[in-house]
Amino acid sequence: MLPLPETPVSLTIDRLGQLGEGVASWQGRTVFIPGAFPGDTVRVHLESQGRVLRGLLREVVSSGPDRREAPCSLAGECGGCDWLGLAESAQRSAKQEIVLSTLEHLGHLRREDFTVRPLLVAPRDWGYRRRAVLHPAGKGALGYFSRRSHERLAVSECGALTPVLTALPGKLAPLLKPLAKDTEEVLLLAEGDKAAFAVNLTGQVTARHVEAAEVAVRALRLEGAVLVPKEGSPRVLGKPALRSYSPLRPEVPLYLRPDSFAQAHAEANVGLVTSAIFELAARDEDSVLELYSGNGNFTFPLAAGSASVLGVESSPVGVELAQRSAREASVSNVRFVQGDARKVCDGLVSEGRRFDVCLADPPRAGAPGLAKWMVALGIRRVVYVACDPASLARDAAGLVEAGYKPQALQVVDMFPQTHHVEAVMSFERPDSGKRRD
Repeated sequence: MLPLPETPVSLTIDRLGQLGEGVASWQGRTVFIPGAFPGDTVRVHLESQGRVLRGLLREVVSSGPDRREAPCSLAGECGGCDWLGLAESAQRSAKQEIVLSTLEHLGHLRREDFTVRPLLVAPRDWGYRRRAVLHPAGKGALGYFSRRSHERLAVSECGALTPVLTALPGKLAPLLKPLAKDTEEVLLLAEGDKAAFAVNLTGQVTARHVEAAEVAVRALRLEGAVLVPKEGSPRVLGKPALRSYSPLRPEVPLYLRPDSFAQAHAEANVGLVTSAIFELAARDEDSVLELYSGNGNFTFPLAAGSASVLGVESSPVGVELAQRSAREASVSNVRFVQGDARKVCDGLVSEGRRFDVCLADPPRAGAPGLAKWMVALGIRRVVYVACDPASLARDAAGLVEAGYKPQALQVVDMFPQTHHVEAVMSFERPDSGKRRD
């Protein structure tokens, strides 16, 4: 293997990789270059990271056709929006291709073997994020991680956030200074014009923490806050559970809390849920198993078109919020179980339980072992909602090996200006009925 040159080399970017980096070739080796886009000619310093060759961007010699001026002054430093310098049309094309190529190369699923639906475009490309994770950034500031590092970049405003949150990092930071040395991260959440925050602490909640958080809630006219200790129950201040509406079922309230997961793009979430419900194609008499059910984001639309839904969720807050929604809307055909999905599925199998269809919305790590539970529980159709193409490819390969055939793929642009992407993919056992396109 040739030694790496000590001086920068010129390369032309061919495509975008799964993690959003520009991909080029040097001496027959693939080079991954953060901040570079297709068609760019760049000068980079080459570095080996294990078996991977990376290029540190030193200069953009000439721009590719889709490079643009980033609409944020921190774009070159912040690790949050890594595709701000790439036109939206190119972002969308790249996301569709990244998911399909990952399915092919990691999951060995040919794109010709299932329906590929047109990418679902988010209604807003900027100022859409209703949740954010901030970290102490020194001198009482809050900020994000810098690009490709764990160094903190202080921010006072963030244009990627919804209007009610845009200036909140700078306003909240000085008020939370008494908590700074005990803070792991600060979580922001908005719904419409209402906002709340949570603080994940490195230890236990103290009276000093409570006083500072209460002052912040009052001073900024927020709905409430949650202080989350390293161990034990959260301390709730005010009313941090923000009321929204269940997608496709506006008569059902859906509650969001800053210390519990919620999809970042409220409008795109409606499209995501609609796509998942369509792909699952549940019948009125079907029993539905929903894994990783969260606060009920998919649950109540599922319940409207099926006999029953069993939601499985590990987060006690998520289950609490979902149960509150069901109770207030008098939805009687849903039930929630708090617990690890793997252990709950093992228990359902041992009880001899059977379900007709399953919707799974796992975290980024995916749902290893999903296929064996689907077979053991008699599931005829599975819809997998994925936020990581590699996890989707791995779990899709497992489902195919277990006898399920891929039916359709819907890619959703849930995170404009970043390489992150959401996908909905359906699978069905071949003897369970006619494929739906």
